[in-house]
Amino acid sequence: MELADHGAKSDAPKGVGAYLMAHMREYGLLFALIAIMVFFQVVTDGTLLKPVNITNLFLQNSYIIIMALGMLVVIVSGNIDLSVGSVMGFIGALAAVMIVEWGWPMPLAVLACLLTGILIGAAQGYWVAYWKIPSFIVTLAGMLVFRGMSLWLLEGQSVGPFPKSFQLLSTGFIPDVLGIGRPNGTALVAGVIAAGLVVWLGLRERARNRHYGIESEPTAFFVARTVVVAGALLFIAYKLATFRGLPNVLISMVVLTVVYAFITENTTLGRRIYALGGNQKAAKLSGIKTERLTFLAFVNMGLLAALAGLIFAARLNTATPKAGFAVELDVIAAVFIGGASMSGGVGKIVGAVVGAFIMGVMNNGMSIMGIGIDYQQVIKGLVLLAAVFFDVYNKSKQG
Repeated sequence: MELADHGAKSDAPKGVGAYLMAHMREYGLLFALIAIMVFFQVVTDGTLLKPVNITNLFLQNSYIIIMALGMLVVIVSGNIDLSVGSVMGFIGALAAVMIVEWGWPMPLAVLACLLTGILIGAAQGYWVAYWKIPSFIVTLAGMLVFRGMSLWLLEGQSVGPFPKSFQLLSTGFIPDVLGIGRPNGTALVAGVIAAGLVVWLGLRERARNRHYGIESEPTAFFVARTVVVAGALLFIAYKLATFRGLPNVLISMVVLTVVYAFITENTTLGRRIYALGGNQKAAKLSGIKTERLTFLAFVNMGLLAALAGLIFAARLNTATPKAGFAVELDVIAAVFIGGASMSGGVGKIVGAVVGAFIMGVMNNGMSIMGIGIDYQQVIKGLVLLAAVFFDVYNKSKQG
């Protein structure tokens, strides 16, 4: 790389190749998402990227993405949570009973459900953090407990429908404040702003790296990646604008993704979580309160699982005893496909979100094609296995 910095043209390809291999996890994920979308766009005769289907992709995968944010933090800390699907279903059932049967006001019921999710996460985190019981066992027990509690709370029956105000959590759309109508002006402006932010943040980071003498990605990679991401944002914004505009859940997902990406990558708390997952004993010896961090990771997961439960129930407009069944598998798979390591200490929020979209596009595309659920499960299992193999292979090369 030093020779490349001195301007030796013959060494430039080597430097680019070395950079690509060193960052294959990040670029490979982006290439995989693009390839999968192009494939399903072709085989579904253009149905995948129609405005209504793009909107459905966001609505269908919102709760997976929200829980993937929390699951990434848990996995990076060196743990796992198998109970998120059951907790999601239980919170949806609790909301239905509170609002539909007990007549609670919607804001009060939502607050109570979120607090319940926090308490569930705290209870599980307590056993993992302070009693050193493996998270696999604690959350497996939680999965069974809250699955049973959902059945008990709903008495084995579906409860609904919800009032319109509650349904807006999932199925509502941001009104066009510009008053254009169609295409939705607010969605178009939001897309332009988002694309502009991507370009500006990328240029700012490169300038900062140059100032501190930190190696940046090759210019060709930076330009290509920025053009692809900014172009995708503009494309999606235009597609949404020609339908009903920006879904409420999309705004929630974007805000949460930005907040969690900032916390994990730019704060002391985030660095300590990665240190905890990388080497717990070393982190403890360096003064990090590992028990408290582990506890907070599960509290955070409980909160996001509760939020996902509310959104899922609002989308279905009813709470069912089977809600959330096996959802934890999709959430965990999204995080691992997104580049998180099984041993902890490795993974990014953006990767988890992209991994969730990969799973969502595959589910949606295969459903449009009419592929049976049996084959869908097989294909998703093979994709997850390939992602984990890629992680192990990379580690063996580095070792």
